[in-house]
Amino acid sequence: MGAEIHNWKEELMSEYNSQYYSDLTEFLKNEYNTKIIYPPAKDIFNALRFTPLNNVKVVILGQDPYHEPNQAHGLAFSVLPGNQAPPSLENIYKELKDDCGCYIPNNGYLKKWADQGVLLLNTVLTVRAHYANTHAGHGWERFTDAVIKTVNNESRPIVFMLWGSPAQKKTALLNNPKHLVLTAPHPSPLSAYRGFFGCKHFSRANEFLKENGLKPIDWQIENI
Repeated sequence: MGAEIHNWKEELMSEYNSQYYSDLTEFLKNEYNTKIIYPPAKDIFNALRFTPLNNVKVVILGQDPYHEPNQAHGLAFSVLPGNQAPPSLENIYKELKDDCGCYIPNNGYLKKWADQGVLLLNTVLTVRAHYANTHAGHGWERFTDAVIKTVNNESRPIVFMLWGSPAQKKTALLNNPKHLVLTAPHPSPLSAYRGFFGCKHFSRANEFLKENGLKPIDWQIENI
């Protein structure tokens, strides 16, 4: 852990060198050695690996990884090719169709977004198989808060999409007037009808990027 990840490493060095991170690393070593943990260890930091700090245009926050086989690969809301889009992602696709006219693809692999500067960050980066949120409270939240603060400190305009109350609590970390902070209910089937549908976050993000002279995101995930 703490391998060179583009230009994140320098900004997060104080986290890597801290006691809580050392404790988190020990906890994870034991978990990966004794249980089934997702995503595979090599994929834990894919959100940072695929989206270098200087490329970040949009931040979408998730909670913790999918906890069934062959789904999680280090990007919030994304699943590996060959897997059907989970319910929350299906609702994201429905909103994209209504908001931007995107067709609904046959997969849930969102790396195309990450490659364009969409940081798909879970607040907890690992999970025990079949049990949601089992790695909460072991230090990941402190690390991902540091990631969020690092992005907040960037001087160029960035869009934050905060869906659901856990993500919206992170507004306390966002005090840079250059950024656009968008909030909505979570896209899960339990809450999407309370205002996620119709939030138009995707078109609003692109309008904001264009207003600031930045290339908009091509949100269309293609069929595989």
